[in-house]
Amino acid sequence: MHTEITMCSYSYHNEPFYTGYSEGVPTYLFRLQTEGMSRALIGGVMTEVRSGDLLLYKPGDAYQLAIEPHTNELGQTQVSSADYFLFCRGGFVDSWWKRSARPQKVRIDPDEKLISLWRYIILEKRRFEEENKELSDYLLRSLLLSIDRAIEQSAAPHGRSFMATRMKNFVEEHASSPFKLEDVARHVGLSVSRAGHLFKECFGKSVMQYAQELRLAIAVERMKYSQMTLEQIAETTGFGSYSYFHRVFRDKYGVTPSVYRERQ
Repeated sequence: MHTEITMCSYSYHNEPFYTGYSEGVPTYLFRLQTEGMSRALIGGVMTEVRSGDLLLYKPGDAYQLAIEPHTNELGQTQVSSADYFLFCRGGFVDSWWKRSARPQKVRIDPDEKLISLWRYIILEKRRFEEENKELSDYLLRSLLLSIDRAIEQSAAPHGRSFMATRMKNFVEEHASSPFKLEDVARHVGLSVSRAGHLFKECFGKSVMQYAQELRLAIAVERMKYSQMTLEQIAETTGFGSYSYFHRVFRDKYGVTPSVYRERQ
């Protein structure tokens, strides 16, 4: 089941902009709003689209997009809209689309992994050399499956809230860098106390406990598969100092980092 990406790009508008397909889009169209605001035809009605809104259209769906002046959070009138969009078709896309009901607009947390796939596709399409069709095919499949995961997480399965999932994604993306609970709380717009309680309620551990687990897993991987010194590993996995890394590692694995590495 082949795939074909007919167009993939990033767009930013600071002036009014209008486009659409009144007779229906010729291929599948996916559009992720990342900044500002726009309006799009959804279910026959022009509907507000904000950052984090993913639009999904199948071939034949009517589509209109309007980027117009709007009032921002500071009460200022402005035109501002940024998005990633992609037109594609093919047997795999048909099969993927039919796996579940696809609303034309769904709210997701656009994490860096999904955005990176979109950017990678854009770069491949812009290559001066001939596009690598096989690579583009795998990238598109990965993007579609990542969209499924983002939608599933946003639906808060097993009682996990959208906010808690966003915090979990933030920790996973920034685990190898030092951060505080305040940074996680700020990311989702919650107080530090509320963010900490919500995360533990949903995942059974604190934010920093989860971050420490991830950091240790990253450290072990680098100890096994890289030539980095233990000091470098400690510094680049978010522990801040080798002495702290040494203590946490020994508490977890029962041996020091150097002994663990020698045994591998």
